Amino acid sequence: MNPQTEYVQLSVSDGTSMRAYVARPADKPRAGLMVFQEAFGVNAHIRDVTTRFAREGYLAIAPELFHRSAPGFEGSYSDFNAVMPHLQKLTDAGITADIRATFDWLQNSGSSANLSTGAIGYCMGGRCACLAALTVPVGCGVSYYGGGIGPSERFPSLVDRLKELKAPMLFFWGGKDQHIPAAQVQAVIDKLRAEKKPYVNVEFSEADHGFFCDARPSYNPAAAAQAWPLTLAFLNTNLMEATRKAQA
Repeated sequence: MNPQTEYVQLSVSDGTSMRAYVARPADKPRAGLMVFQEAFGVNAHIRDVTTRFAREGYLAIAPELFHRSAPGFEGSYSDFNAVMPHLQKLTDAGITADIRATFDWLQNSGSSANLSTGAIGYCMGGRCACLAALTVPVGCGVSYYGGGIGPSERFPSLVDRLKELKAPMLFFWGGKDQHIPAAQVQAVIDKLRAEKKPYVNVEFSEADHGFFCDARPSYNPAAAAQAWPLTLAFLNTNLMEATRKAQA
């Protein structure tokens, strides 16, 4: 059976309302998963990824993080200029409120309440997944080419906050990614190592930024195919362990 999909409205603590795309597995969910968008919105690609996770047994939800400036926004991969005004209006305070609203929805979703929950994100959403692991009690986080975790001109760096990390993280990077220089990646890894935080770091040397997205020119089928089972294994092992600890 195919997952059931729908949009839901979430109330955020700052008084705003945020739409989110939800994909429900056919059977009882094994865990919850927050799926954070690229800069191009909760578009067809992000909806497809969210639904793929539901097929793997996750109750998956993708919140629309541009809901304050452009509800329902879906940008074109060939027009980054149209994305910039909405990126510039994002704040960590607003994203944190959105994370909490999304997490709370998963924890109170009827018969699936109190689910062990993970976070995953792509591009700007990769940074959001890391921010989620700093903010709410997730079992783990996965960041695909998350710009702005390390020192960046576009986002406040999260490096100094990594000592607050509450969960294991899996990071994917593209070796040919000009948007996230190697020095930014190294700053993240050095801090995690110094703080003795659990993490997995994966670099695909021949991949570029956005390598997992099959709607982008930078799509790398080999890297995407290899990253998918690694992602599922990381989510499964960490979220099942979080469930075991909660039940102990």
